[in-house]
Parts: sequence; C-alpha cells; structure tokens
Amino acid sequence: MQKIGFDQLELNPFTVIGNDNFLLTAGGMSDWNTMTAGWGGLGYIWNEPAAFVFVRKERYTLSFLERSDIFTLSFFPPEKKSALTFCGTTTGRDTDKATGAGITPVQLDGGVAFDEANLVMTCRKIAETVLDDDALIDESIKSFYPLGDWHRMFIGRILGVYIN
Repeated sequence: MQKIGFDQLELNPFTVIGNDNFLLTAGGMSDWNTMTAGWGGLGYIWNEPAAFVFVRKERYTLSFLERSDIFTLSFFPPEKKSALTFCGTTTGRDTDKATGAGITPVQLDGGVAFDEANLVMTCRKIAETVLDDDALIDESIKSFYPLGDWHRMFIGRILGVYIN
C-alpha cells in the first residue's frame, strides 16, 4: 500500500460510504474485529482531517472500538463486494472473518486493515457520543430506533490514507 496525503484523495464520499460500504475495523493484529458499515462521513473538524462512524451497541466491533485508540476504514473494489457481504452478515464472536471473507489483515499505523482494499484510512479516536432521543432533533429520524438501540458515533483524526 502506498501512503498519500489526505489532500490528494479524490472520491465521492456519498458513493464510497453510502453505496459501496466499507469495513470498519478496530483492535490490534492479535485481537481485532471488523464490520461492514454504510453510515459515516469524512470532513474537517478541530483543524484536522477526520472520519466519523456509527456503531450500534449490539455490534461485536463496538467493544474493540471502546478499547482501541486506532480504527480503520477499508474500501474495496467492486470485485470484493462478497467480502463486505460476508463481514456484514457474520459475527466475529465465533468466526474468523478474514478467512471467511478471503481477505488478508495487515497492520497500518497501529491499526488493522486489509491488503485487498483499494483505499484505507487509519484514524485515531478523538471524540465519541451517543445519538439518543435527546440528541435527535428531527422526529422522523427516531423511526430508525424503534427499540431504542441508539448508535454511538466515533470521530477519528485521519492519520494516514493508503491506496493500492
């Protein structure tokens, strides 16, 4: 993987996040988990390039995000869509997701990403909050949470951008 400046990145975040999805991964090489995500964003906050991601409390990856300083976003070419499907429909509690998805974990900036990704962003957590009933202003959004299973939002400073 080749590291590039975040200012060299050319992509449509609405496509790569909302349509194509990505793997959100936290933990270290000896103990990590990944999940397929389709909610998040990229931008600039507190004078730093940043990514923000959302995870429900039921997701196994949440415990890794809670105890890890680093998380990664791994974006894949269309021919690897099956890896995203596998990681989004299988729990890492009792399955080796890398083997099942046919992807190879690699360490980047202290986090875990995947060699088959065509784009990886490594991030250091800088903030988190819970999106709950009090945080949501638009009543229509609350329909996403009929069980009160609120998302946690994590904001990460982008440490590195890598292309393959």
